[in-house]
Amino acid sequence: MWRQILLGSSVLGVASALHITVLITAIEVLPVFTVSDADVAHWLLIIVALVTILVGHTLQIWIWAIVLVATRAITSLEDAIYFILVTSTTLGYGDITLQPRWRLFGAMAAVNGLLTFGLSTAFLIEVFARSYG
Repeated sequence: MWRQILLGSSVLGVASALHITVLITAIEVLPVFTVSDADVAHWLLIIVALVTILVGHTLQIWIWAIVLVATRAITSLEDAIYFILVTSTTLGYGDITLQPRWRLFGAMAAVNGLLTFGLSTAFLIEVFARSYG
């Protein structure tokens, strides 16, 4: 149990920190995009924001999937990516499950998804506020 908690907390911390770093970097870069046409500028900001969110989530999905395969909690990378996508979005189909000794680790992946989707939502709202506010 403690191994799952320690490893899950570590991966959650690294993946969340990476996601936050991607968002903060985007916040610093977004003002660089200045276009004379206001409509184009708004759309450009939104597109960059959405791509940023996609990159952040993709990186953390890969981190979780690699750890799942490295610990042999899931044997194939494809299954690990699928499991993390379903778990971090809290969709939870249940067609791929972890052995009891890894269940807490899987639950922490869901917590990571909730946290970072919340951060992504706040980031997108801020982009809209700056763009149209």
